[in-house]
Amino acid sequence: MYNMAIALLLFTLVTFGLFLVASLPLWGALLAGMVAFTAAYVLLSRHTFKKLGALLEIAQRDLQAGRGEKAIKTLESGYKYAPWQFYIGPQLNAQIGMVYYLRREFGEAFEYLQKSFVRHWVAMGMLGVCYMKRNKTGKMVETFDKATAASKKEPMLWNLYAFCLEKVGEKEKAIAVMEKGIKKTGGDERLRANLEALKEGKRMKMMAYGDLWYQFHLEKQGTLIRQQTKAIQGRRKIVRR
Repeated sequence: MYNMAIALLLFTLVTFGLFLVASLPLWGALLAGMVAFTAAYVLLSRHTFKKLGALLEIAQRDLQAGRGEKAIKTLESGYKYAPWQFYIGPQLNAQIGMVYYLRREFGEAFEYLQKSFVRHWVAMGMLGVCYMKRNKTGKMVETFDKATAASKKEPMLWNLYAFCLEKVGEKEKAIAVMEKGIKKTGGDERLRANLEALKEGKRMKMMAYGDLWYQFHLEKQGTLIRQQTKAIQGRRKIVRR
C-alpha cells in the first residue's frame, strides 16, 4: 500500500541519514526514524480516509434520494484509493454489496459481499443470509462465525445468526449461539427474550430492531404488514382503556 511504502521510505531516509551523515548513534537514528514513520503514516492515512469519507457521504445522500445507481457509481470511484490504504477495497465492496442487497439484486450483491470487510457486520450478515438462501449452510455458519468473532458486541448480529440457524432447522445450534451472544454482549434483553422464545418453540421476534432488521429481507412484506397492523391494533386497545 502506497501510504505504508511512503512511510517506510521516510523511515529509511531519516534513520540512515542521521546515522551515516549526522553520526547519530544507531538507537537514536532508529528512534527518530520510527517517529517519522508513525507521523507520516498517520497523516497519510487520515488524508486518504478523509477523501473516502467525502465519497461515502455523497453516496449516502444519493441513496436517501433513491438514486441507487448513482450511489454505486460514486462508491466505485473510491476504488482509486484502494492501493493507498489497507482495507479500503473490502470496505467499498461491503458498501456496494449492501446497496445491491437493499435493492433486492441479490446476485450482484453476493459478488461484492464475498469480498467485503469482515468487521462490517451488516455486510457480513447479508452475506450469511445469501449463503442460507443458496442452501450453503456450512458457508453460512463460517461467515457468521467470522462476523461474530469480529463484532462480538452487536446483539442484532447474534440474533440474525440464530434466526438463520433456526430457519435451516438447526434449533439447538441457534440456542447455543444465543447463549454465547448473551455472554459476549453482556446480557442484551432482546437476546434473552428470543432465547426464551426458541426454547419454548416460539417464533423469534425481530421487529424490535426496526429498519435494522427489515434491511435483511428475511420476512415477506405481507407478514410485516400483518405484524405492524396487529401492533397498531394492540396500541389502540390500550388507548381505549
